Amino acid sequence: MFTKQELSQKIENYISSLHFPGEPAELYSPIRYILEEGGKRVRPLLLTIVCDIYGGEVDGALPCAAALEVFHNFTLLHDDIMDNAEIRRGKPTVYKKWGENSAILSGDAMVIYSYHLLAKSAGGRLPALLDEFNKMALQVCEGQQYDMDFERREDVTIEEYLTMIRLKTAVIFGVAAKMGGILSGAPGEDLDILYQYGTELGLAFQIQDDYLDTYGTSEVLGKQVGGDIAESKKTFLAINALSEAGAATRRALLGTFADRSLPLSHKISRVRTIYDSLDIPRMSRKVVDSHLGRASELVGELSAGPEKSAPLCDLIQSLADRNK
Repeated sequence: MFTKQELSQKIENYISSLHFPGEPAELYSPIRYILEEGGKRVRPLLLTIVCDIYGGEVDGALPCAAALEVFHNFTLLHDDIMDNAEIRRGKPTVYKKWGENSAILSGDAMVIYSYHLLAKSAGGRLPALLDEFNKMALQVCEGQQYDMDFERREDVTIEEYLTMIRLKTAVIFGVAAKMGGILSGAPGEDLDILYQYGTELGLAFQIQDDYLDTYGTSEVLGKQVGGDIAESKKTFLAINALSEAGAATRRALLGTFADRSLPLSHKISRVRTIYDSLDIPRMSRKVVDSHLGRASELVGELSAGPEKSAPLCDLIQSLADRNK
């Protein structure tokens, strides 16, 4: 079996080898720009880890892994426009560098290219892979719409929020794990468990993102801290705070979110103070740990056995320890 470092290098080498035409530059330069900036590559890593666990051909799985990464980065191009995000991975976002029109069109091209990569999957497994990929792609759009809808509401529940992040974020993790199983011929029962495992990772990942957007640092994250607060996003932290707060604290929190004249640094400070008073950071960590714990339980249900499945446990730990 390959080490995590070896799989990561294979993924990076393959993505670096992807060819995009030189012209029109305004279409393809943004694609090269965002893919070259790296990112965590968690989704393709998860796919290749699963493929390797079940004895699949990892090199043959790289196009499929890259398809997921290209699709994920497409969502970032469009999300940054919707969220008015100016910095990603320490550099200007695509729409700030090339404009909204180029970011939209380059994102569209990335969706098409992700299917081009997916079609490179050999054998009779392509129909199953396409079915999973198509369901995931539509669910991500549904989740993004819910996310935007929530910005106009003050009564979003935790259940609604979890549904939204499952669709917007977690399903890509779930599909990554399941597609790795499909490519390597994993038993049908394991495919369902792998999907659940990936989904639990994705839920934990997004709640961590919510936490880090408020309590992280720009230097470590590579993007502006407080973007969710600036855009009044209904994050795990915000929804729990609004639920736990008394009437006066709730009014203060909503007023802070709505105050467009308040400098962002002051807004973040005020929101953090309220979150701290309500013990929201501890609550967030507890829920992250719960999802990662469930993911660990699911690993134990796989037919591959504990020794072969150990890389999936290592991935859980790496996500538990992440600070960006």
